[in-house]
Amino acid sequence: MSKRKTLGFGLGLRNEYYRQILEERPAVDWFEIISENYLVEGGKALYFLDAIGEHYPLVMHGVSLSIGGSHALDIDYLRQLKQLADRVQPQWVSDHLCWSRGNAHQLHDLLPLPFTQESLLHVAARVRLVQDVLERPIVLENVSSYVQWTTSSMSESQFLSELSYLTGCELLLDVNNVYVSSRNQGFDPWQFIMELPHERIRQIHLAGHSDYGQYLIDTHDQPIADPVWSLYSKTLSYLGPTSTLIERDDHFPPFEDLLSELEHARAIANGVISRATL
Repeated sequence: MSKRKTLGFGLGLRNEYYRQILEERPAVDWFEIISENYLVEGGKALYFLDAIGEHYPLVMHGVSLSIGGSHALDIDYLRQLKQLADRVQPQWVSDHLCWSRGNAHQLHDLLPLPFTQESLLHVAARVRLVQDVLERPIVLENVSSYVQWTTSSMSESQFLSELSYLTGCELLLDVNNVYVSSRNQGFDPWQFIMELPHERIRQIHLAGHSDYGQYLIDTHDQPIADPVWSLYSKTLSYLGPTSTLIERDDHFPPFEDLLSELEHARAIANGVISRATL
């Protein structure tokens, strides 16, 4: 197992829990924010962000970068991200390996790329530009997918590996997304994880999905499924301690339920570490 600095175990910061977090100071090691929710001049969102940031480390996670798109990168958006990062002083800034824009319209979906050499060089050039503007490495996440390009000449995990080596970007391994995509497309989720350069993985995401029998949808509105917990445990046996975050974006449960999931993740990690030291 590799050794890396870890933030511990965190939750996605959502406005449903702002007041409870400030009043109770729960045993959460860190919070991850959705960057786009705070690209504003002022108001309640920034007030709570500043207040919570006084007590917890923060990470920025975006959904609008569209790093794989054919359109020009939105420099104004990148400058806003940089301004927010200067305010928040996040541990890192992340987004997704995908495209989500046409030339004029944001599609509000995280769409898969063709994994080809041409696409790799295109995305690498854009990653370098993003990192130049942000003045820090970007951390890129594997997305859940439901279709794939017939033109792809490599796997998504191989593409992410090559991109990381070419640009110095880091990786956010979403274990639930790996599981969802593997069920939908029929590949081995463990092979996917083993193909990633473990030393480049900065963070892990865990979340719930909806099971429709023949396919899964990454809804982030359910408890984490047992097969995802199992894959997470196996992943930590390969990676070692890694900053882990639980996401919830709909059907919000009592905050205590999320804390229970967080403690379950912590218990799994402690068990993996104990077995490794025997």
